[in-house]
Amino acid sequence: MEVRSVVLSPGETYELRLTGRGARGYVWTWQVTGDADVVAVSEAQAPPGAAGGPEEGPVPGAAVERAYAVRGLAPGGGRARIRFAQIRPPYPDQAPYDEFVLEVEVEAEAEVT
Repeated sequence: MEVRSVVLSPGETYELRLTGRGARGYVWTWQVTGDADVVAVSEAQAPPGAAGGPEEGPVPGAAVERAYAVRGLAPGGGRARIRFAQIRPPYPDQAPYDEFVLEVEVEAEAEVT
């Protein structure tokens, strides 16, 4: 399991790319803990030409790259931990195929005096 840390300002977005195994029935899910209201996570469009991107299309059985946008929200700052897990939805009790943890610190906005 890889762990990565990032620092974001409120309104700033970090793009995370993870290799998928959709052909084998796996999907990435995520869970936010800590100050969960300081970040928003959404699946982003893979860039053109990336493995599985809109122009190239996935090759049968190939791994497909997935992109996720993590956006800093809270002007007061905080820390959140996002755990991405690659699972097969029909088998939720099985251990994840892969995991990735993103530690996010959202900086407090400086006060204007």
